[in-house]
Amino acid sequence: MFDPEFWRDRRVFVTGHTGFKGSWICLLLRHLGAEVTGYALEPPTDPALFDLARVSNEVEHRTGDVRDLETLEAELSAAKPEVVIHMAAQSLVRYSYANPVETFSTNVLGTVHLLDAVRRIPSVRAVVIVTSDKCYFNAEWVWGYREQDQLGGHDPYSGSKGAAELVVTAYRNSFFDPDRQSDSAAVASGRAGNVIGGGDWAVDRLVPDIMTSLLAGRPTLIRNPQATRPWQHVLEPLNGYLMLAERLFEHGHEFAGAWNFGPPAESEATVGEVAHRLYDLWEAEFDWERDPDPGPPESTFLKLDASKARTYLGWRPMLDLDTTLAWIVEWFQRYREGEDAREACMTDIRRFMEMRS
Repeated sequence: MFDPEFWRDRRVFVTGHTGFKGSWICLLLRHLGAEVTGYALEPPTDPALFDLARVSNEVEHRTGDVRDLETLEAELSAAKPEVVIHMAAQSLVRYSYANPVETFSTNVLGTVHLLDAVRRIPSVRAVVIVTSDKCYFNAEWVWGYREQDQLGGHDPYSGSKGAAELVVTAYRNSFFDPDRQSDSAAVASGRAGNVIGGGDWAVDRLVPDIMTSLLAGRPTLIRNPQATRPWQHVLEPLNGYLMLAERLFEHGHEFAGAWNFGPPAESEATVGEVAHRLYDLWEAEFDWERDPDPGPPESTFLKLDASKARTYLGWRPMLDLDTTLAWIVEWFQRYREGEDAREACMTDIRRFMEMRS
């Protein structure tokens, strides 16, 4: 697990901090004592975890678009971060079909801008670019993708994430090469997917759709109940990103490159199975309807091989699927009962940290 002492008073710059994962990592970093500056657009959903958990009270909140290089670089320069975690993205597959230009410009050009600005900020020692498991060209095979497998995608979102990975490689080789720039930042990418947890209200995502339906007392619309996904609690990859940032900071370019953070095989389950378990945990009768609009095609099977992270970082998943789903139901039931969203998150963070070996 990440080292809490490393993060105490560490200056960290997080893009995309108003999103679901961004809000969680800001709360985690502040719990560890880091000084966090966030740069992002306004929260993408209503309600939003960023607002409910009052994340803006915890960080230096800066509103901006990663497609605006001048403003992004000015905020980076003012913050003088030691670690940069890039999470700003358009992260929805169906949305990418309707808005391909926005998807590519945010995910690809936004990554270009972040890395181009960082190379002129001397305080930065470590950069983690968060991409996705969907950066891989999905051949629908049953074994996990490894970091050296083919990149690409059948849809704008997947294609944009594969392209973002190519950007990271090009910038790392061109501008963050220790043989040419001995004092340059160390840059790596983190790949994870099907991240779930309390406080997610994203559209067209299974767990938020189910939780919203349960809160509203209406049936859940499900597109493809037979699709298999590897599910993981949001704190699992965040743990990996922080561990990776620590190694980049302390050991430099030795840990540069791509890293998978995926759950074990036991956490693979179909959409229908996850939906059934969530309804059971909520103690509600399973009530769903097939979505009359199946939308554009999506992959039916995709998993990651996280052997590299386990071997070289010592990272390993901490939560099994049943525990993950139980925590999510507890979070949303506390929200339904009017409890504080920030405290619900902190409960999960504290008990996750208590699991460290």
